[in-house]
Amino acid sequence: MPTGRLEAFSDGVIAIIITIMVLEMKVPHGDRVEDLVPLVPIFLSYVLSFVYVGIYWNNHHHMLHACAGVTGAMLWANLHLLFWLSLFPFATGWMGENHFTAVPTALYGVVLLMAAIAYSVLQQTIIRAQGHESILRKAIGRDWKGKLSLLLYVLAILGALRFAWIAQGIFVVAALIWLIPDRRIKNVLQRTHSS
Repeated sequence: MPTGRLEAFSDGVIAIIITIMVLEMKVPHGDRVEDLVPLVPIFLSYVLSFVYVGIYWNNHHHMLHACAGVTGAMLWANLHLLFWLSLFPFATGWMGENHFTAVPTALYGVVLLMAAIAYSVLQQTIIRAQGHESILRKAIGRDWKGKLSLLLYVLAILGALRFAWIAQGIFVVAALIWLIPDRRIKNVLQRTHSS
C-alpha cells in the first residue's frame, strides 16, 4: 500500500488535535487587557503543545517520504503514535488550567514521553519492514536526538514532582532540539535520487 493514505489520515488527526487544543482557550468575559491575564498559563501551554504537534507533523511527513510502502504493522504503530498525540489537548489543558503545578506537569511529561516512544516504535517498524539498508535507517543513524529526547522527558517527569518549573524548562529545551527541521531524511533522499 502506498504511504499517501496513511499520511492523509495522520494529517487529519493532527489537524483535529490542534483544533481541540485551541478550543480549550475560553474567551474571557471582560473587555479589558487585564481580563486576559488568567489565560496566560493556558496560552503558554497551548503554544508549547502547538510546537510539539508541529514537530511531530513535520518529522512524520519526512519519515513517510522515506518509505516505499506501508505494512499492517506500520499502520498499527502509526495509530499508537496518534493515540498519544490525541492526549495532548487533555494534558495541555490540565497543565495550563492549573498554572503548571506538579502533577499536571508530570502528566504532560508522561504524554510527551509516550508520544516519543511511539514515534520511535513507528520508526523502528518502518526500518524492520524496509531493511537495515533502508533510506530511513541511513538517515537516522544513531538517532541521538530521539534518545536525548527520551532522557529529557524522564528527567522532566521526575523534576516536575519536585520543581515544576524545571520540567517546563526541560520541555522547552527538548522542543528547541527538534524545532530546527530534521534534515537527515531529506539529505539522504537527495543523495539517493542524485546517484
